Amino acid sequence: MSAKANDNVREGAQPASPAPMQRFYKEASTGIGADGLRTVLLDGRPVRTPARNALMAPPAVADAIAAEWNAQETHIKPLTMPLTRLVNTAIDGVSQTVGPVQDEIVSIAGNDLLVYRADRPEGLVARQGALWDPLVRDAAERFGVPIAVTAGVMPVRQDARLAEAVRRVLPGAPLPLAALHQLTTLTGSALIAIGVAHARLSFADGWQAAHVDEDWNIMEWGEDEEAAARRARRLRDAEAAAFVLEDMR
Repeated sequence: MSAKANDNVREGAQPASPAPMQRFYKEASTGIGADGLRTVLLDGRPVRTPARNALMAPPAVADAIAAEWNAQETHIKPLTMPLTRLVNTAIDGVSQTVGPVQDEIVSIAGNDLLVYRADRPEGLVARQGALWDPLVRDAAERFGVPIAVTAGVMPVRQDARLAEAVRRVLPGAPLPLAALHQLTTLTGSALIAIGVAHARLSFADGWQAAHVDEDWNIMEWGEDEEAAARRARRLRDAEAAAFVLEDMR
């Protein structure tokens, strides 16, 4: 998979923008839920997911979701509520498809952004090496498996042991798995996402590493408003995923 293909993965992670509905509540708060979780309440009534499940999350995440609801003004805009959307996805979707979601992360790791390098220009090659080589070395040491790197777009075959090594570190609980999957798709790199999840890499450094090519092109050609808006939306969703992963360590 080329870096461009990974860009398409990142763009594909963005949801369609639903029409906003009018705010119908005065205050969002949290209440006691099951298994140490907190429910999210609107005027004291539990919020439901699109599939009508109770919206529950760990305390810090639930508090942040309530803050998202309180920040809404005259209309509710779901795209400004990344934690709400992420927890909905975990409860309604990932909880029913844990194995396939893990499979997708493993598949991305086998064709990771970090292993497909540019062969020119020289400055981009150097920049990729400076930011990506340490991450690849760290992943290879952590997984105990060599990771092959290539220049250009021709596919490279990874050691078969890499897939199982990656699978062993993936969470089985729906919420952290949903967060890890979201961060993987938004960066195009399972190696970056796993590094952030396991505190081997800061989110800021991981996000920078995921955008080496994009930042190079901006430096060379400038950035248009539409591209900047897309990146800002991706960043908002990625920060939500990183927040969940940090809270649930």
